Amino acid sequence: MLLSRTADNLFWMARYIERAERIERLLDVGRRMASLLPDPDGAASEWASTIEAAGCEASLQARYRVADAASVIRHLVRDADNPSSIVASLGTVRSKARAVRTALSADVWDAVNSIWIETQALRDEDFTMEGLPRLLDWVKERSQRFGGAVANTMLGRDAYWWVRLGTFLERAKNTVRLVDVKCHVLLPRAEGVGRLHDYYQCAAVLRAVSALRAYHWGYRDRLDARRVAERLILRSGMPRSLLSCTSQARYYLERIRDGSPGTASTAFMTDTADMAADDISVTPLAGSGALQHTSVAMAPALDESLQRTTVEEIFAAGLHEYLTEFITATNPIGIEIRREYL
Repeated sequence: MLLSRTADNLFWMARYIERAERIERLLDVGRRMASLLPDPDGAASEWASTIEAAGCEASLQARYRVADAASVIRHLVRDADNPSSIVASLGTVRSKARAVRTALSADVWDAVNSIWIETQALRDEDFTMEGLPRLLDWVKERSQRFGGAVANTMLGRDAYWWVRLGTFLERAKNTVRLVDVKCHVLLPRAEGVGRLHDYYQCAAVLRAVSALRAYHWGYRDRLDARRVAERLILRSGMPRSLLSCTSQARYYLERIRDGSPGTASTAFMTDTADMAADDISVTPLAGSGALQHTSVAMAPALDESLQRTTVEEIFAAGLHEYLTEFITATNPIGIEIRREYL
């Protein structure tokens, strides 16, 4: 079993590398959409939408005031004062991984360390509009290398479960934020009003979660707003859908609770260093069966609610309202995970 601080580092290592890839995807979509709009005001609105989807609008306004292409790229890619920027996120990934190096496989550590070494070698021209496509491709490739190393080389026990839990919780949050910011594209429109632009917007939303080709595999006709929403929210087979992410988070939470499939653990460990530093007598292991697992009870309720929901019910209640309720339901899960384990 893992000490809580080890689980915490693994959990946040996974969340921050998923966050770096999410920023990469948002910037790629924003760049593509802005290039399709000849109107400077329209292009500016795409960059403003990108910073909103990233959840960094307040910090950008405080630092740059105007959400244009240059400020958005700088703030989301290399701004050290923005903890969600790509460079800052990758730095956090490396520091978290270094703290728990012995809990990682050699391949996972090599993937993380090489990302950081290559980050230090980036030059100013890599952060320009011309260099941005190459940089974004590099971020995606390195993030997926990390994911492949985790899936193929880590032992399927507690350390692996914490990495996967962090990945899926962060991924669910990212999908909600993206769909919520772009929800106006998925709402019914009058026939012929902005249809071409909305088509490219829907395609951009799907591309941001690598689901455009999967959509066309399932539906051979044109993009449809309800079908796009259904794919991103309710399709369990879509790796970045809300249902898929919550089901996976539920699964790994249950594994952490039990200690191993079908085996409950009630172990505790005394850590003298923690006792001296924190004035506590025992440090519970992450996944200790002696704790009250409120988070494990909350996750199935959310998962089952998604399984029972239809896309018609979502649109009847209001897409934005539904996503807001989802965020309201997921936030306490993260709080309870931290209270119970970390």
